[in-house]
Amino acid sequence: MSAKCLDQKGRWRSKTVAFRVSPEEDEMIESAVRLSGLTKQDYIIRKLTDKEVTVFGNPRVYKALKNELKKVLMELERLSDESEVRTDLLEEIELINMTMNGLREDNE
Repeated sequence: MSAKCLDQKGRWRSKTVAFRVSPEEDEMIESAVRLSGLTKQDYIIRKLTDKEVTVFGNPRVYKALKNELKKVLMELERLSDESEVRTDLLEEIELINMTMNGLREDNE
């Protein structure tokens, strides 16, 4: 049985939800969590309950953006032909793009 845990909004979180994912799916989830600036638990709860994930620029988010862009650049440099670009890499680029566009709108 899970231990009871009181969250910031005064809710008792005593249920544990677990599921299996592939290594590729795990990397996509981890990347999205890093770019969101949220905890993995908060990110997954928001996505599963169809709530908007709002990203606020802070040093942790900016560092995650920098690191994710570096990984994408290394992968793109490794490829010799654009037909080799995987769908998950394109999804990663789209997520980075959405995050950066959202941050830019907040700053304007």
